[in-house]
Amino acid sequence: MTQELVGIIGGTGLGDALAAQLTDVQQREVQTPFGEPSGPITIGTLGSRQVAFLGRHGPGHALGPSEVPFAANIFALKKLGVRAVIASGAVGSLRDEIAPGGLVIVDQFIDKTFKRTNTFFADYAAVHCEMAQPTCSRLRQTLLRAANPMDVNIHPRGTYVCMEGPQFSTRAESLMHRAWGGDLIGMTAMPEAKLAREAQMCYALVALASDYDCWRPHDPAKGKQTLIEEIISNLQTATDNCLRLIEALLIVQTPLVCEDCACRKALEMAVWTDPKQIDAARREQLAPLFEWTSQETRERGPLP
Repeated sequence: MTQELVGIIGGTGLGDALAAQLTDVQQREVQTPFGEPSGPITIGTLGSRQVAFLGRHGPGHALGPSEVPFAANIFALKKLGVRAVIASGAVGSLRDEIAPGGLVIVDQFIDKTFKRTNTFFADYAAVHCEMAQPTCSRLRQTLLRAANPMDVNIHPRGTYVCMEGPQFSTRAESLMHRAWGGDLIGMTAMPEAKLAREAQMCYALVALASDYDCWRPHDPAKGKQTLIEEIISNLQTATDNCLRLIEALLIVQTPLVCEDCACRKALEMAVWTDPKQIDAARREQLAPLFEWTSQETRERGPLP
């Protein structure tokens, strides 16, 4: 088994394309304290690295954005041994310069979700993780270096506005998101990025621009069917480019997991509750999240 197990979260199209490149493939079903993840996790080898792929929306894209079990997904990956996650997701563009079909290596978020479980610690303790830099800068830079030789339209940064959905924005909302400084609008990056931070995992997101959001009116000469076909084509182009980027990333020799990264120590100063007040059984249940952050865990070693 290789040293690093790299997590990849994405849509069905990316998963099918990636699975075709993997060898030594196995399917793992993982139980978590937060229920079942979106589906089985596909583990395989690409080049010299082992990867664990999870389809965010489940088999057949059955889960809407508000129904995705984000907490179970992240916990399951961490439980399997994933320490670095590359996520992807379709977005609408809020900027002229981010053309449909392009990729954005997201560096910031504005979270507008309100229905979703956004922490592992609601019934555990008062835990406050630092989120000023919500993606791993080291992993982002590694992605950008891997993208250098590629002839692909890649934007090195962008602010992702995550809305609850499932409806798309009104035009007034779209204009507001632009005024806020948003560059992209989507429905799936939150609370995924927050939970990855609570799980002490390095997290990077490649956003796939499928179209311009409704701040920019569509060409009135184009019918609905034509517009849908264009969006699907743009998304396919972006998915193909994202797969190429992930393949390029996985073949580089640069380690994708770094134990000295700040992401891997996100809980060291985050728990404010007196340890004596924390339920011992719940603490043991959530122990995979705290790997190597407490003296107790260092002394006993990782859980089996």
